[in-house]
Amino acid sequence: MGTPETSREPCPDRILDDLGGAFGMGAVGGAAFHFLKATNNSPSGSRLIGGTQAVRMNAPRVGGSFAVWGGLFSTFDCTMVYVRQKEDPWNSIIAGAATGGFLSMRQGLGVFGGGKKQEPAVGNGNKTEVLESFDAPAVPSFEYK
Repeated sequence: MGTPETSREPCPDRILDDLGGAFGMGAVGGAAFHFLKATNNSPSGSRLIGGTQAVRMNAPRVGGSFAVWGGLFSTFDCTMVYVRQKEDPWNSIIAGAATGGFLSMRQGLGVFGGGKKQEPAVGNGNKTEVLESFDAPAVPSFEYK
Protein backbone atom coordinates (compact mmCIF):
# COMPACT_ATOMS: atom_id res chain seq x y z
CA MET A 1 0.00 0.00 0.00
CA GLY A 2 1.39 3.38 -1.00
CA THR A 3 1.64 6.52 1.02
CA PRO A 4 -1.35 8.89 0.91
CA GLU A 5 0.51 11.24 -1.44
CA THR A 6 1.26 8.61 -4.10
CA SER A 7 -2.10 6.85 -3.96
CA ARG A 8 -4.02 9.94 -5.11
CA GLU A 9 -5.25 10.70 -8.60
CA PRO A 10 -2.92 12.42 -11.07
CA CYS A 11 -2.99 16.18 -10.95
CA PRO A 12 -5.62 17.32 -13.44
CA ASP A 13 -8.12 14.79 -12.07
CA ARG A 14 -7.06 15.49 -8.48
CA ILE A 15 -8.30 19.09 -8.71
CA LEU A 16 -11.83 18.07 -9.70
CA ASP A 17 -11.84 15.24 -7.19
CA ASP A 18 -10.83 17.56 -4.32
CA LEU A 19 -13.24 20.26 -5.48
CA GLY A 20 -16.17 17.83 -5.41
CA GLY A 21 -15.15 16.35 -2.08
CA ALA A 22 -14.82 19.79 -0.53
CA PHE A 23 -18.25 20.80 -1.84
CA GLY A 24 -19.77 17.65 -0.40
CA MET A 25 -18.19 18.15 3.01
CA GLY A 26 -19.20 21.80 3.09
CA ALA A 27 -22.76 21.09 1.99
CA VAL A 28 -23.29 18.28 4.50
CA GLY A 29 -21.59 20.13 7.36
CA GLY A 30 -23.34 23.39 6.48
CA ALA A 31 -26.70 21.60 6.27
CA ALA A 32 -26.25 20.06 9.71
CA PHE A 33 -25.05 23.30 11.28
CA HIS A 34 -27.74 25.53 9.78
CA PHE A 35 -30.51 23.00 10.43
CA LEU A 36 -29.65 22.78 14.13
CA LYS A 37 -29.17 26.53 14.40
CA ALA A 38 -32.51 27.28 12.70
CA THR A 39 -34.49 24.71 14.67
CA ASN A 40 -33.14 26.25 17.86
CA ASN A 41 -34.01 29.80 16.76
CA SER A 42 -37.41 29.08 15.16
CA PRO A 43 -40.72 29.42 16.99
CA SER A 44 -41.94 26.20 18.59
CA GLY A 45 -44.69 25.56 16.03
CA SER A 46 -42.48 25.73 12.97
CA ARG A 47 -39.08 24.39 13.95
CA LEU A 48 -38.92 21.73 11.23
CA ILE A 49 -39.98 24.16 8.51
CA GLY A 50 -37.49 26.75 9.73
CA GLY A 51 -34.70 24.18 9.78
CA THR A 52 -35.35 22.93 6.26
CA GLN A 53 -35.67 26.46 4.93
CA ALA A 54 -32.32 27.40 6.49
CA VAL A 55 -30.70 24.32 4.92
CA ARG A 56 -32.04 25.21 1.46
CA MET A 57 -30.77 28.78 1.81
CA ASN A 58 -27.36 28.20 3.41
CA ALA A 59 -26.03 24.71 2.63
CA PRO A 60 -25.23 25.42 -1.05
CA ARG A 61 -23.43 28.64 -0.08
CA VAL A 62 -21.29 26.89 2.53
CA GLY A 63 -20.62 24.03 0.11
CA GLY A 64 -19.57 26.50 -2.57
CA SER A 65 -17.21 28.25 -0.18
CA PHE A 66 -15.61 24.94 0.74
CA ALA A 67 -15.37 24.03 -2.96
CA VAL A 68 -13.54 27.26 -3.75
CA TRP A 69 -11.07 26.64 -0.93
CA GLY A 70 -10.57 22.98 -1.91
CA GLY A 71 -10.19 23.77 -5.61
CA LEU A 72 -7.66 26.53 -5.00
CA PHE A 73 -5.68 24.40 -2.56
CA SER A 74 -5.55 21.47 -4.96
CA THR A 75 -4.63 23.75 -7.88
CA PHE A 76 -1.76 25.30 -5.93
CA ASP A 77 -0.69 21.86 -4.72
CA CYS A 78 -0.56 20.52 -8.29
CA THR A 79 1.28 23.64 -9.40
CA MET A 80 3.91 23.10 -6.72
CA VAL A 81 4.29 19.44 -7.75
CA TYR A 82 4.86 20.57 -11.34
CA VAL A 83 7.30 23.37 -10.44
CA ARG A 84 9.33 21.45 -7.83
CA GLN A 85 9.17 18.07 -9.63
CA LYS A 86 8.68 16.23 -6.33
CA GLU A 87 5.75 15.38 -4.14
CA ASP A 88 6.41 16.06 -0.47
CA PRO A 89 4.71 17.83 2.46
CA TRP A 90 6.24 21.19 1.49
CA ASN A 91 3.91 21.33 -1.49
CA SER A 92 0.88 21.19 0.81
CA ILE A 93 2.37 23.76 3.17
CA ILE A 94 3.08 26.20 0.35
CA ALA A 95 -0.30 25.48 -1.25
CA GLY A 96 -2.08 26.24 2.04
CA ALA A 97 -0.25 29.53 2.43
CA ALA A 98 -0.93 30.46 -1.20
CA THR A 99 -4.61 29.58 -0.85
CA GLY A 100 -4.94 31.70 2.29
CA GLY A 101 -3.15 34.59 0.62
CA PHE A 102 -5.22 34.32 -2.54
CA LEU A 103 -8.49 34.24 -0.59
CA SER A 104 -7.31 37.18 1.53
CA MET A 105 -6.81 39.28 -1.59
CA ARG A 106 -10.58 39.83 -1.70
CA GLN A 107 -10.21 42.12 1.31
CA GLY A 108 -7.81 44.45 -0.47
CA LEU A 109 -4.17 45.39 -0.10
CA GLY A 110 -4.55 46.33 3.59
CA VAL A 111 -4.29 42.65 4.44
CA PHE A 112 -0.78 42.51 2.95
CA GLY A 113 0.50 45.51 4.89
CA GLY A 114 -0.22 48.25 2.40
CA GLY A 115 -3.16 50.57 1.90
CA LYS A 116 -5.46 51.94 4.56
CA LYS A 117 -5.08 50.39 8.01
CA GLN A 118 -8.24 49.09 9.61
CA GLU A 119 -9.02 48.34 13.22
CA PRO A 120 -7.75 44.85 14.00
CA ALA A 121 -10.32 42.20 14.79
CA VAL A 122 -10.24 40.59 18.20
CA GLY A 123 -7.94 37.59 18.15
CA ASN A 124 -6.74 38.02 14.58
CA GLY A 125 -3.52 36.16 15.41
CA ASN A 126 -0.99 38.67 14.18
CA LYS A 127 2.72 38.00 14.60
CA THR A 128 3.14 40.10 17.72
CA GLU A 129 0.41 38.29 19.62
CA VAL A 130 1.79 34.89 18.67
CA LEU A 131 5.36 35.79 19.61
CA GLU A 132 4.33 37.38 22.89
CA SER A 133 2.34 34.31 23.86
CA PHE A 134 5.57 32.30 24.10
CA ASP A 135 7.11 34.83 26.52
CA ALA A 136 4.14 34.70 28.89
CA PRO A 137 4.97 33.74 32.48
CA ALA A 138 3.82 30.41 33.79
CA VAL A 139 0.35 30.25 35.28
CA PRO A 140 0.61 30.20 39.07
CA SER A 141 -0.82 27.19 40.82
CA PHE A 142 -3.20 27.88 43.68
CA GLU A 143 -3.43 25.40 46.47
CA TYR A 144 -6.53 25.22 48.56
CA LYS A 145 -6.02 24.41 52.22
